[in-house]
Amino acid sequence: MSKRINAKHKIDRRLGVNLWGRPKSPFNKRETPPGQHGQRRRKPSDFGIQLMAKQKLKGYYGNIGEKRFRKYYEEAQRVKGDTGENLVGLLEHRLDAIVYRAKFVPTVFAARQFVSHGHVLVNGRRMTVSSYTVKIGDKIEVRQKSREMPLVLEAIQSAERDIPEYLEVDHNKLTVNIIRTPKLEEIPYPAKMEPNLVVEFYSR
Repeated sequence: MSKRINAKHKIDRRLGVNLWGRPKSPFNKRETPPGQHGQRRRKPSDFGIQLMAKQKLKGYYGNIGEKRFRKYYEEAQRVKGDTGENLVGLLEHRLDAIVYRAKFVPTVFAARQFVSHGHVLVNGRRMTVSSYTVKIGDKIEVRQKSREMPLVLEAIQSAERDIPEYLEVDHNKLTVNIIRTPKLEEIPYPAKMEPNLVVEFYSR
């Protein structure tokens, strides 16, 4: 087992959820936190509940760093409307999130690596920044030379995930467009996400 896979499994068990809904997650069989003997879960405080909600949301998108995640919150706060809804909307506009949602790769971690290695074009230009904010109308596509990669072919054929309605995907041309910014109820999170608690955490 690679260090990367092992780390993802520890995230699942530490947070107490199958965060990405993967059938191979050890949380499906072993719900205790990581460690030789596991740990008893105590009833969390309000702060603990808010912190856990933040860690789940950060973890789901590939364990985003705290500094960048806080910037997403601050940007969501500046936009009109519900801050929690704005926050998940911004996260879904990340290039690696869109590549993952389009099923070009099997995991969000693979999506980050796929983008950083230069396999993705945005409006015809190579983009290697996984956190790049995709705008509505931008055309995202897999580079011609990367379209026969086993990783891509296996992900496309996988029945593990469905493509959300706010994306327009063509698996023949390996292109994807974001049609609109999604609402929380439209985002196919396998685990319950509570962005309102994230907002409370940063508002303390």
